[in-house]
Amino acid sequence: MDSSHKKIVLWLLLFFGILSEGKAQQILSDYVSEGLQNNLVLKDRYISLDQSLLALKDAKSFFLPAVDFGANYTLANGGRAIILPLGDLLNGVYSTLNTLTDRQDFPQLENIEEQFLPNNFYDARFRVTYPIINPDLHFNKLIKQQSVKLEEYEIEIYRAELIKNIKQAYYQFCLAYTAKQILEESKILVEQNLKDNRSLLANGRGLPAQVLRAESEVENINAQLIEAENKKENASYYVNFLLNRPLQIPVIFEIHEIQEQEISRLLQEEDYSQRAELVKIATAKNIQETVLRMNRNFAVPRLNTFMDLGMQGFDFDYFQQSRYVFFGLNMSVPVFQGGRNRTQINRSKNEIDAISYKTELLQNQIDMSVRTAKNNIKAASAAKKSAESNFQSASSYLRLIDKGYREGTNSLIEFIDARNQFTLSELRVTIANYGLLSAVAQLERELETLK
Repeated sequence: MDSSHKKIVLWLLLFFGILSEGKAQQILSDYVSEGLQNNLVLKDRYISLDQSLLALKDAKSFFLPAVDFGANYTLANGGRAIILPLGDLLNGVYSTLNTLTDRQDFPQLENIEEQFLPNNFYDARFRVTYPIINPDLHFNKLIKQQSVKLEEYEIEIYRAELIKNIKQAYYQFCLAYTAKQILEESKILVEQNLKDNRSLLANGRGLPAQVLRAESEVENINAQLIEAENKKENASYYVNFLLNRPLQIPVIFEIHEIQEQEISRLLQEEDYSQRAELVKIATAKNIQETVLRMNRNFAVPRLNTFMDLGMQGFDFDYFQQSRYVFFGLNMSVPVFQGGRNRTQINRSKNEIDAISYKTELLQNQIDMSVRTAKNNIKAASAAKKSAESNFQSASSYLRLIDKGYREGTNSLIEFIDARNQFTLSELRVTIANYGLLSAVAQLERELETLK
């Protein structure tokens, strides 16, 4: 069996599933895992999730008592003052008493002038505050909890999209890699044909035109190989970009089998109600409904309590009477705010209506995308079968023409035409196979739901 016959058998085994590897799609699976681990956008989404979790932790902390330490120290001079005329009121009485008792037990007093602003005065305290009635805290916690869910769904959405992109990018690389192999094998045929024609010309049995045509075919294949190599490198760059690794790292090729049973299962799948996009927009609607409930509770009184434990005095004196306990309640009830509360309620209602319309639009878009993806798989399957049938015909035709050309019954033009048809059919089979795999990856993405 010559090289062209071996090549035909090899491609028949490859594209009809007889050739397989023990680690089918293991490399692609590793690339997907690496992409999920290293992708920069996904890392940024996880940071956003951590931020939402911290915000939820803050919302929960408002239900606990808060303890603050505060201290004041004041120096003052001047300002309003209170005058106590103690001397004017008591000195005459004290003098009379001292005269009657013949003693000086009652001293003379001076009038007192005490300013209102305390001078050289300190006040240090621990303040404990606790909300008794405040519905905003409860609603805020609910909103933060739902916001965490939103970030989780954002991650799931991007994760599913990234997996699809990695698969399709890798299939594009495999397509370019296989196309280059096909052209390299085809180059062997045309170079052998050029060698044969030069030998015939040297022995006086060939024509110079046949040699020139064979040389032209070799140059044509070389140009196609340069283009194929460029496409393969560009495809490998995109794969490495998605994996967040240096672009020059080689991408490993592996053979992919098409699982007909898996394709049939995907085509029968209809339930995508738990798709992350739908659950995300439902959660966004729940958040707005929570905001609406919070706005409707604007008339509920807000009641807080506080208690101060501290000490105060002048000249930094510390004694028993400087210590104090101060307890109080603080209540706030809105009476008139210019209609802002009603405006907030109407704004929340408008947001809910807008999300409802977006939900319906999203459902229609997803339904259209799923149906389109299924139709693309059906079309790709039909193209695959047609390409395989064409490949069988082209391979049989090439065998006949090659044999006839060697025996002298067929012309060089017929051989070149048969070889071109065979190469083109190989490329079509390759394109059809990876086109089907890419369509399957797209449908898997459309049917991806929350676990």
